[in-house]
Amino acid sequence: MSSFIRRSLFVGALLLAILACNLPSATPVIDPNAAWTAAALTVAAAMNQNATPSPFVLASPFPSLPPVDTFTPLPTLSPTSIFTSTPSIPLISVSVNTNCRVGPGKIYDRVGGLLVGETAEVFGKDPSSNYWYIRNPDNSNSFCWLWGEYATLSGNTAFLPIYTPPPTPTPQPDFDVEYANIDSCVGWWLEFILENTGPVTFESIGIAIRDADTGTALNDSSNDFTDLGGCLSSSIINKLDPGDMYTVSGPVFIYNPSGHRIKATITLCTAEGLGGTCISKTLNFKP
Repeated sequence: MSSFIRRSLFVGALLLAILACNLPSATPVIDPNAAWTAAALTVAAAMNQNATPSPFVLASPFPSLPPVDTFTPLPTLSPTSIFTSTPSIPLISVSVNTNCRVGPGKIYDRVGGLLVGETAEVFGKDPSSNYWYIRNPDNSNSFCWLWGEYATLSGNTAFLPIYTPPPTPTPQPDFDVEYANIDSCVGWWLEFILENTGPVTFESIGIAIRDADTGTALNDSSNDFTDLGGCLSSSIINKLDPGDMYTVSGPVFIYNPSGHRIKATITLCTAEGLGGTCISKTLNFKP
């Protein structure tokens, strides 16, 4: 037993003795366990004085809240790339310079042309697949039809739409003319080579010639196309069909116009008597 405890028991016994002396003379009833109880309390108090005081804890004025679940963001999923091929627009090129027209055929007006070495985008085709609907090589803001005879295509053309061609235009007659030579027998006349380049037959002709050096003017018209053929023979046809080429003779001079400045106007008409639709071409030359 430590000296501290012994001193505590002694002090407790002394206190009991003092109290006993101050009590009335009446014989008290003493609890035999009281002394031991007091001593034990004294010892406990002394031990509590030497114990390390526990820290003071202030009770929170707010009730404790239940723990809050922390939101954990889900991982961001990257979408799986799905390969989709972008269909490329087919391209067309030609081995021979080719006209491009407002419709699929020579009857339509020419609005451009695809040259050798160039390419153009293809957007459609005609029902026969003989013509291709392309971006106009001469005007990127318009489209035209290209004949496929000399064409080479690259890219996928299987899904190209089939376009209905525009209505065919009203056939327009046309022809080419050039000076051929000067001929003579009884007098002198000029000869011209005609070619019907249009879709319509010509049935009459008019020829007007003016010699600018002499002021002489000659005119002639006919429902036939005549080649005088010198002094030996002549030939005549009564119409000039599409694609036909023929030599015709002009009105006769009474002098030799060789070396003179000549202006010649040739008129071809689709009906007799210079009727129907007429087309005129003018030449300036020296025979």
